[in-house]
Amino acid sequence: MRNRFFVLFLILAIYANAQQITCSPEDKSLFEVKISGLEKIKAPSLGDTIALVGQSFLGTPYVEKTLEVGDKETLVVNFSGLDCTTFVENVMAFSLMLEKQQKDFENFTNNLKTVRYRNGNLNGYPSRLHYFTEWIRNNEKKGLLKDITAELGGVELEKSIDFMGTHRNLYPFLASDENFEAMLAVEKELAKEKLHYLPQEQIESKEQLIKSGDIIALATSIKGLDVTHTGIAIHQPDGRLHLLHASSKNGEVEISELPLADYLKNIKSNIGIIVARPTLLSL
Repeated sequence: MRNRFFVLFLILAIYANAQQITCSPEDKSLFEVKISGLEKIKAPSLGDTIALVGQSFLGTPYVEKTLEVGDKETLVVNFSGLDCTTFVENVMAFSLMLEKQQKDFENFTNNLKTVRYRNGNLNGYPSRLHYFTEWIRNNEKKGLLKDITAELGGVELEKSIDFMGTHRNLYPFLASDENFEAMLAVEKELAKEKLHYLPQEQIESKEQLIKSGDIIALATSIKGLDVTHTGIAIHQPDGRLHLLHASSKNGEVEISELPLADYLKNIKSNIGIIVARPTLLSL
């Protein structure tokens, strides 16, 4: 019996390594609990489904740099600690499962990889969609969402997106010259793309055009950066649009106490938002 369990463990370890997955037994158990609860969701629209999946993470601790583990890039699965981006990615991956009526952990990891990496291919650190505007753009190409910022009246923002290249010391994986040169190449391509954002002063007048379940990215004036934070739009009983997000300030996944338009006024570097509407037509 002991040998049988050892062989099973070895097979699972080999499989995980081949799939380049980092996941603890605790997180695997949390997945089973999570999917069994989410299967009960019956929502009238995709946006409502996404909002409900997001709310299932309420209270989950905020933990930064959860993907910066080990000495090589792997698909990190972590449900016990989320940053703002991994929160959105997990919600997207689970929502894809519900849309496709999937149940298995392998389905989840495939969905997560599709969302997190350029063209869905995990091929080292530079293949991760580090800049959130590229994350939106690449997932739009996959058919998973649509950037609706320009439709809402967004204006073009002209700036260089090169924060990683100019702040190499902040990113441990960029100690590798290979990774660093690859990220410089990514930034060079980003410079060719147009970026639109909805100015902060226009958000309140447009918030009824933004649906629960839309992905919200906070555009910034910080040099070299496109986005500083992200979350999910959610309309509340007060009739206003709020932000469902992994909050570094309050240390957990929460719904902003203030409406989004008012919440942003307290962020000095914020200039407005980018809005992407999930379609989840891929896979």
